[in-house]
Amino acid sequence: MAQQLVTTRKSFLLQIIPVMLCFFVMGFVDLVGTASNYVQKDLGLTDSQANLFPSLVFFWFLFFSVPTGMLMNKIGRKNTVMISLVVTVASLIVPIFGDGYTTMLIAFSLLGIGNAIMQTSLNPLVTNLISGDKLASTLTFGQFVKAIASFLAPILAAWGATTLMPTFGLGWRSLFVIYAIVCVLSIALLGATPIEEERPDKASGVGECLKLLGRPFILLCFLGIMCHVGIDVGTNTTAPKIIMERLALPLEEAGFATGLYFIFRTIGCFSGAFILRSVSAKLFFAISVLMMLAGMVLLFVGHTITPLYIGIALIGFGNSNIFSIVFAQALLYTPNEKNEVSGLMIMGLFGGTIFPLAMGYAADAMGQVGAVAVMALGVAYLMFYTLRIRKH
Repeated sequence: MAQQLVTTRKSFLLQIIPVMLCFFVMGFVDLVGTASNYVQKDLGLTDSQANLFPSLVFFWFLFFSVPTGMLMNKIGRKNTVMISLVVTVASLIVPIFGDGYTTMLIAFSLLGIGNAIMQTSLNPLVTNLISGDKLASTLTFGQFVKAIASFLAPILAAWGATTLMPTFGLGWRSLFVIYAIVCVLSIALLGATPIEEERPDKASGVGECLKLLGRPFILLCFLGIMCHVGIDVGTNTTAPKIIMERLALPLEEAGFATGLYFIFRTIGCFSGAFILRSVSAKLFFAISVLMMLAGMVLLFVGHTITPLYIGIALIGFGNSNIFSIVFAQALLYTPNEKNEVSGLMIMGLFGGTIFPLAMGYAADAMGQVGAVAVMALGVAYLMFYTLRIRKH
């Protein structure tokens, strides 16, 4: 019996490690922020030209998420993840041959497409290894692994620009070489890993997938994902602006606010993976939303560095587990239509485009307090969603 248990555990680890490496590859999409800054500097681009790179990511999520859900029905989840990895490798190879504007547009478009396919297919693939009340904690740990790649991107780019492979003339683009190697390794490991999948969901079209939004709870989850991503992107972009507006600090100093947000978001992902194994998703979600609410209040009233930093940290920690819990709730609610629901939930990442636009208009009219008010509306919705979380 003991020997069988050890064998089962070993088999599980051999399956989950390649899957977690895929979550690391999923984090490569966050290099777009670092890379766009370097491209802007190298090519002398305007802000509007450089900002086109990050916007491409959310554009492809809108169009590729639902079709990916249908693709999984035909070829399976693992095979769909493999396709996403191949597209991601292609996106990382393109910049090695140059950093012209058109070249980088192609690279970031491929990166966005690959990431949209991966986020749609990788999360439901995890349900073939983990189910029930352990799903949310496992998805949260995956988000922690993803965050590591996000953290490393600016460090590796700076290292490449100053130290690594200068003789090849790649400079900061060495980042793409390193991540391409990791991505190829991920393809090899996942391809060699047998994962038994449940029978494919019934064939469905785009119209049938979108009709799932007619189910009240699925619509609630979809809006929850939009609010989570909107708050995430909104805090990243607005936190330094708040500090510059209130304290008159230069961007070089105020930019630490974004790093602080990522630090606490990563800490939240790591700790949440363990907390969710002993605390109900509903209770932890409620605590997380209350932390974000407290953070928003501090951003409204804070006029010194300490309360503003505390507010940003609270939002970072509080928002770290929202995605995993909402996503798990949606998947567990529709066990026979996981692929379609996964596509819909990932399409909700388009909220990362809608919220910043609304925040920009509000900030023009009222200052940065207007941007905070828009994010606070997202927090208010998540408070309402807390009441609808189901026990599984």
